[in-house]
Amino acid sequence: MLSGRRALPLHTFVRFEPIPGKEQQLRDELKALLEPTRAEPGCMRIHLYEALRDPLVFYIHSEWVDEAAFDAHPRLPHMRRFLGLVGGLVTHPVKGLRTRQIG
Repeated sequence: MLSGRRALPLHTFVRFEPIPGKEQQLRDELKALLEPTRAEPGCMRIHLYEALRDPLVFYIHSEWVDEAAFDAHPRLPHMRRFLGLVGGLVTHPVKGLRTRQIG
């Protein structure tokens, strides 16, 4: 915090491109993450999207109270399980983008 002002929430964006033949499994695994993640104390919201022009590409957008809340996220059981299997479902390593809203 700077000068007593509240820190702005952290927004994350993650892209998932499934291996051919693994689309439905990836979709199901991503959907299964939503409710347990929403129950995390620092999660303000999380949503799963598919691209309109390429419905086999998925995106997750999430909003967290701060970076510390997001940093705790991958250590939780539902995420450890997902992180252990996602490499076998996607064409590229999963990389999230941490952002803050500026307008």
